[in-house]
Amino acid sequence: MTVRMKDIARELGLSVVTVSKVLRNHSDISAETRERVLKRMRELNYQPDLAARALVTGKSYAIGLIVPDLLHPFFGQVALGLGVTLRERGYCLILASSEEDPNLEQTEIQHLLSRRVDALILASAQTSAEPLRALEESHRPYVLIDRAFPGLLANYVGIDDRMAGQIATAHLVAQGCRRIAHIRGYEVSTAIGRFDGYCSELVRRGMPVLPELIAPIPPQGDGHGPESGYIAARSLFQLPEPPDGIFCCNDPIALGALRAAVESGREVPKDVAIIGCGNLHYSDYLRIPLSTIDQQDRHIGHEAGALAVSLVGAKPVRPPRSVILEPKLIARRSSLRK
Repeated sequence: MTVRMKDIARELGLSVVTVSKVLRNHSDISAETRERVLKRMRELNYQPDLAARALVTGKSYAIGLIVPDLLHPFFGQVALGLGVTLRERGYCLILASSEEDPNLEQTEIQHLLSRRVDALILASAQTSAEPLRALEESHRPYVLIDRAFPGLLANYVGIDDRMAGQIATAHLVAQGCRRIAHIRGYEVSTAIGRFDGYCSELVRRGMPVLPELIAPIPPQGDGHGPESGYIAARSLFQLPEPPDGIFCCNDPIALGALRAAVESGREVPKDVAIIGCGNLHYSDYLRIPLSTIDQQDRHIGHEAGALAVSLVGAKPVRPPRSVILEPKLIARRSSLRK
């Protein structure tokens, strides 16, 4: 027989409202009552009828997350931080991937909206803000993470990407590098900001921005992954005057650049210093530990989750808010020449 909420309330001598508040992690329930209710639920293997609850409350207690790449460790860590924050607030997470395809992203947005998620969190694969106008017209709260769009007033959580580029480039200069290359990412705000920071830091130090030292992601690579970094770095090493330092748009790209450096017979960091961006959690365990810029991935997830929940049912509707986290240098062997 299906166990109902009112059955548990009757057994424990509580009201249905009290049991419901325990399920919703409401703050005005004592720890003792909460534990009594949860213990009995576990004993009876009680499963709440989420569809019925959504009809009554108007909330699904579900938040949708769409990322461009499920295999990228950065987005995995963001999802981890997000999941922790949502569980603490009585929400569940529904995850989808756009696979860097703007059209697939639109499809996934519609799927999640049709499932009546209370809010969306999105690292968008779009090249402009226009496709997101339909999301605004749905009047469903949403938060952009990692990637922003100039001119679009939206809730956003990410790092200062321009500062990340400046910090990485300044570090290579401080290590004695004088021909500093940059392997760029796709034309999204993260890549644009990091490239801008790279250029501005060179100019600030009176060093030239040389076009031959700027390597875009090759079309035959794997997007933002190691294969693209490997191909781009090989092309840089074939220059008559190859770079002595490389700032890579992200850590997977930097892994490919490290491989290309080793295969070409170069000693890292003596011959070429390499730094990435992202601080992937295995970067310190590589054969040559990778220097990087910490993007605070889990913190982005925490902040995005808290912001999304705060927007659900908020009246009046709040003006968009941006949470910009500060990037931090993590210097390891791949760049430490001094």
